[in-house]
Amino acid sequence: MEISIRFLFIFFISFFARRRRRRHFALTLPLSLPPLSLLPSPPSLPPPPPTKKKLSTYTSPSENQKKPKEPEVRHVEATPSSLFFRWNERLGPPYHVLVDTNFINHSIKNKIDLVQGMMDCLYAECIPCVTECVVAELEKLGPRYRVALRVAKDPRLERLPCDHRGTYADDCLCQRAKAHRCYIVATCDRDLRRRVRKIPGVPVMYLSGRRYTVERLPEATLGGGPRT
Repeated sequence: MEISIRFLFIFFISFFARRRRRRHFALTLPLSLPPLSLLPSPPSLPPPPPTKKKLSTYTSPSENQKKPKEPEVRHVEATPSSLFFRWNERLGPPYHVLVDTNFINHSIKNKIDLVQGMMDCLYAECIPCVTECVVAELEKLGPRYRVALRVAKDPRLERLPCDHRGTYADDCLCQRAKAHRCYIVATCDRDLRRRVRKIPGVPVMYLSGRRYTVERLPEATLGGGPRT
């Protein structure tokens, strides 16, 4: 009898405990779920990169054939017929001398006459030649160089016309000496002398020790001229 009473007591206690648990769980659940629009949206992923369209690699049979390379055209300056190695046959008395601006100024400072100084250097008749651009340079220098301008306009000097624009004389002298190869370039400018030395067969005259000196002219040394 005592065992049955205990069994019934335990049964009723477990029954009411289970019922209480179910009621508590039902109270904790929400009555209705929130709409989907209120739910947080998942993080958005970046859009995929655009795919490039593959170009067709089809080539026509004519393109596959290699085109023959055209030979490069080389521009080689023709050697003047008057040159025999370094010997220029066009040079001979009377010598035509292209005079630069600073050559006239240095000659006046050293008190050297152009015609007489050239004849003492080359032991032959000389004709100094002055271009229009050299005269224009002296005119631009102002009254300080009026003596040099008077020497450039001396009737003993031959006046050569110029076709180029401007009054820059270095390019004009180099072009004349390269085109005709019958002139001696007289200048004291180191840059111009360096440019003239690159032209084969064109001698250079300059001042050295209060006298005129010529280089690359073998005929000048035959008569006792200064060797350079």
